[in-house]
Amino acid sequence: MDKPNIFVEVVYALADKQKLLRLSVPAGTTVREVALRSGLDAHFADLDLATSPLGIFGKAVAKPEERLIEEGERVEIYRPLIADPKEVRKQRAAKAAQAKAAEQGE
Repeated sequence: MDKPNIFVEVVYALADKQKLLRLSVPAGTTVREVALRSGLDAHFADLDLATSPLGIFGKAVAKPEERLIEEGERVEIYRPLIADPKEVRKQRAAKAAQAKAAEQGE
């Protein structure tokens, strides 16, 4: 007997372009399979659905190849980070320390 279909959403966004799709998939489909079925890579040239980090409603999914999607969930396809947040904070703190030292030296 066939598995019943469920409805889910898939979303991907750049600064200037976004796409949200509603899909019907068989129950038991994984988060990664939903992303692959979405076909969003046809709309975004640099998008690799096989390796992109994925999440559901703002929470990263550690193992999208294993996590089964549930009715009504929204799969979010995340872009890779441009800069390491820890490194950015370190640079900002160093710059602030330099500015403070310059003020005190005046």
